Amino acid sequence: MPADLNPIDKAKFVAAKRAVDFVEDGMKLGLGTGSTAAWMVRCLAERVREEGLRVTSVATSSRTAQLATSLGLTVRSLDEVRWLDLTIDGADEFDPDLNLIKGGGAALLQEKIVATASDQMIVIADAAKEVSRLGAFPLPVEVIPFGWQTTKALIEETLVAMDVMTREATLRMSGESPLVTDESNYIVDLHLGRIGNPRQLALVLNQIPGVVENGLFIDICDIVVIGAPDGRVSVRDINTGKVIDEQIHFAPTDNIFADLD
Repeated sequence: MPADLNPIDKAKFVAAKRAVDFVEDGMKLGLGTGSTAAWMVRCLAERVREEGLRVTSVATSSRTAQLATSLGLTVRSLDEVRWLDLTIDGADEFDPDLNLIKGGGAALLQEKIVATASDQMIVIADAAKEVSRLGAFPLPVEVIPFGWQTTKALIEETLVAMDVMTREATLRMSGESPLVTDESNYIVDLHLGRIGNPRQLALVLNQIPGVVENGLFIDICDIVVIGAPDGRVSVRDINTGKVIDEQIHFAPTDNIFADLD
């Protein structure tokens, strides 16, 4: 690991390094999107190179696919692989029940499809992503471009009846133009402050015409690996109720991590 990483990136790195220990030879893996997931892809590539693991990967975005391919990982489409043993991804927030908000990287649709096509989902995160209630991070909602303003208005109207603190909805931009996802859709970010009933909100949002998917991942994550800058990790399994605290030992290196943004 590069010695000059800031504390947050150190925490992300050790969480990613611990998470790829769950990978076994012959597995079919879902690779997440985002800064934390990028660490995971690089740690996985290092294991493949050093241990000769044979794994087949499905990426949740074009940028993850490009990174994985550049590092020598085998990347296939989900249609080719059909079902996955494990998906490892990051999260923008997670609560005590391991419900998540995802989509800060605008890849929530592919991320949710891949995660639900997996026997198990592991989330890697730093401690700042843990919350008692979801909602401080804006909730992304992917919408089709046609009539997006009408869809946004319907979302805002629906939020009036939901148990949320605030109800601001904004179109995510990329410079002066709307951000466009890999599926050529837009993202509407919901600034809710607090979500009282994530399960209900997830179901209601997906009933609105024009909404493709929302960033609430309910009952999908099985394990969360939380990293700390000093190398400590906490592994929490929602199915067994077990919490395991460990220490990850690493040596500075300038190999595959050196050019990570």
